[in-house]
Amino acid sequence: MSAEIICVGTELLLGDILNSNAQFIAQELAQLGIPHYYQTVVGDNPERLKTVIEIAASRVEILIFTGGLGPTPDDLTCETIADYFGAPLIEDPEIIEDIREKFSQRGRVMSPSNRKQALIPQGSQVLPNLTGTAPGIIWQPRPNLTILTFPGVPSEMHQMWQDTAVPFLKSQGWGKEIIYSRSLKFWGVGESVLAEKVSDYLSLSNPTVAPYAGKGEVRLRICAKAPDNIAAEELIAPVEKKLREVGGLDYYGVDGETLASVVGKLLRLSGTSLSVAESCTGGGLGQMLTEIPGSSDYFWGGVIAYDNSVKVRLLGVDPGDLDQFGAVSAVVAQQMATGVKNSLGTTWGLSITGIAGPTGGSETKPTGLVYIGLSGPNDQVHSYECRFGTMRSRTLVRYLAAANALDYLRRLLLTV
Repeated sequence: MSAEIICVGTELLLGDILNSNAQFIAQELAQLGIPHYYQTVVGDNPERLKTVIEIAASRVEILIFTGGLGPTPDDLTCETIADYFGAPLIEDPEIIEDIREKFSQRGRVMSPSNRKQALIPQGSQVLPNLTGTAPGIIWQPRPNLTILTFPGVPSEMHQMWQDTAVPFLKSQGWGKEIIYSRSLKFWGVGESVLAEKVSDYLSLSNPTVAPYAGKGEVRLRICAKAPDNIAAEELIAPVEKKLREVGGLDYYGVDGETLASVVGKLLRLSGTSLSVAESCTGGGLGQMLTEIPGSSDYFWGGVIAYDNSVKVRLLGVDPGDLDQFGAVSAVVAQQMATGVKNSLGTTWGLSITGIAGPTGGSETKPTGLVYIGLSGPNDQVHSYECRFGTMRSRTLVRYLAAANALDYLRRLLLTV
């Protein structure tokens, strides 16, 4: 038994609206232990929607629709579903009254076009919408096939799902097991390299392990099917332990943790403080750090030293070294880190200087070249060269520079 998510709306196909509904429903299905292997997005076209229904109904037992339940002519989901299965549409007087009441509460009169939202396939059950005017349906048009429809407005859909859909699905015997997952996060290692290291675990059946690559990051998702979260965690725990061991220092966190939150924990545990000096990232590193609640416990502030004069006046960078080595150099990165540490009186000073592009590079110093500086206790000063490549966007280079700076500090905090 499995489900398919079908999202209806030309605006989704055009990319005008982010399809967050599919993500929400997918996560909810996992919590109910209902597998789903397909998601479909289709425009506001009845013939194409019928084709989607035909394919989906041949391979799954639950069809979950979002979108296309409004009062306008292009809202065709309900009538197209009814037409495909040969069922007449009937007007539900209780829906009409509910819509009228909602309009009245807002000091408005119901438009005649809203009567369309009261038309549902004969034999279907209303899936109430407490906040909006578009109800959904729960319908079993034939044996072993259940259809649920929801409006496209996420807040309405979420409430309808929790209030009605989940209890219904559980009453049908679904949801006896849950699908529970945990994501282990790694930085500084490629997807293929990590996959080779953990290859023995990629063929497991329960829990399963799968690698995913993102912006400079690799994740290993461990997914277990079990009667409840406790049983799932018991299945995951030994596999997670082994994967962390294999990952070594490249492993940095789990699920919602970020490089910034992990660095924050390490700084708090060590009772140390941090300041930053940024050139090419223009405050991006400080933003990452201050996104973490309570970061003022360990992060004191920073300097955006974009122009060389600021590097000299506020951070004490040697003008002679700027002339000799250039702003994008290990020497300048180290001096920036030491300068901000001394200026703000913190334990650690972390700096970034580089060429984010798309212009400004040269044969010896191409775009994507970044130096990270780190100044710590006992006058320890370190630097790290990163080459992110000349074809990456300015935005991505800046992000990778800030993230690598955090990772550089993380590794040092774990080893000192």
